[in-house]
Amino acid sequence: MIDPAILHYCKYQERCHSEVRNKLYELGFGKTDVEYQISELISAGVLNEERFARAFARGKWRMLKWGRVKITQQLKAKKVSDYCIKKGLSEIDGEEYEAILMKIAEKKAEELKKERNIRAKMAKMHRFLLQKGYEQDLVKYALEIALKQN
Repeated sequence: MIDPAILHYCKYQERCHSEVRNKLYELGFGKTDVEYQISELISAGVLNEERFARAFARGKWRMLKWGRVKITQQLKAKKVSDYCIKKGLSEIDGEEYEAILMKIAEKKAEELKKERNIRAKMAKMHRFLLQKGYEQDLVKYALEIALKQN
């Protein structure tokens, strides 16, 4: 039988296995009980790591404009499988991804308009875009375009 507290925890929002496992240990469950509860949640369709990865990637992309690299790192930190990470990243449309990256780069270039030193400006923009989790080659391309426009 599934514990009502953990059932509520999982139904409130999508969770990955490691989050549920940690919560069960916090609630005082032993190792065998934790594994039993997780298997019951999976069987009931309440816990699904692929669904979690898709929701996580979609949310971080839409709301925070994170790049694929940062989303992948965060999912790996939550011990999500490579297969589920790949499925989660499939939620991001390639054309829209590049368009948003360009928009972010242009906005950052506008913010740094008063920066006189072009090398310093490029370095700041480069660091910012990498920190957001975008790929190195896309960042270089976006920087070239953004700086030509400003």
